[in-house]
Amino acid sequence: MSKEEIKKEISFVIPVYNEKDNIAGLHQEIKDVCEREGYIYEIIFIDDGSTDGSEEVARTLYPLKYIHLRKNFGQTAAIDAGIRNSQYNYIVTMDGDRQNDPADVPRMFEYMIENDLDIVSGWRKNRKDSVSKKVYSRFANFLRGILVKDGIHDSGCSLKIYKKECFEQITLYGEMHRFIPALCIIKGYTVGEIIVNHRPRTAGVTKYNYKRAFKGFVDMISLWFWGKFASRPLHLFGFLGITTGIAAVVCGIISIFLYLERGKISDTGWLTIVVLLIITTLQFFIFGLLSDVLSKLYRETTRDKAYVIKSIYEQDK
Repeated sequence: MSKEEIKKEISFVIPVYNEKDNIAGLHQEIKDVCEREGYIYEIIFIDDGSTDGSEEVARTLYPLKYIHLRKNFGQTAAIDAGIRNSQYNYIVTMDGDRQNDPADVPRMFEYMIENDLDIVSGWRKNRKDSVSKKVYSRFANFLRGILVKDGIHDSGCSLKIYKKECFEQITLYGEMHRFIPALCIIKGYTVGEIIVNHRPRTAGVTKYNYKRAFKGFVDMISLWFWGKFASRPLHLFGFLGITTGIAAVVCGIISIFLYLERGKISDTGWLTIVVLLIITTLQFFIFGLLSDVLSKLYRETTRDKAYVIKSIYEQDK
């Protein structure tokens, strides 16, 4: 299909949590971009348990699909809810705080089409954030480069465009929204990156805190394990079992030499170490087998969603 034949049908998925002073302006910016570019579009706001009157503001906007979650389930859950309730083949995600610029979307869309990519991620090369957020981001990117290796400079940037098919085989949980490109790479999808504008927050307060940082780090470890061993967990536990088994043999040989030298073995702790290592070896192999079974069961069963939708309403005019 040529570039001219591709339908520019885009679903904008924006999680919002106490952003009543930002959503009207953001909505208008998205409308302006879409109408200027001739997109067929929908704008989806996912209210992640706001308590500041965001819903009252949203009810004055159109076109809009507004998904109200029953409580604050987190940004990843909100994004997942929006994606599952979108209708178009291209999905743009962005934050509701207006730091992402909708004017970047046409460039990202063209870059995706020209390079035949499944995902294009924004890169906030010149960030307008606090020093603490910048320091954490650099540290997180350093760790991600070691563990995840997705080739993305700025996985924390919410401004991304996806083909909807990317979400047919992945499960989002925890703080996994920042690792969606890595999850998709595991599945064989192609990812590109483009520098985007990043604006300072002018209203509302940041929702980022140490708890989200910790959750993001834990999810990064989970993603590393999933990418390396999800389909073969026995390889990991088997390797650990072999390692402890070799250590048990070495310690056993040492205890034998000590026994021959002293005539008794009770004077050393080597026998105890050997027994513990043998038990540990058996446990690793058992864990590996159980993990292998659980992995297969996971792939054969459906998942329970991590959120509950309270209501959905749409306004076209």
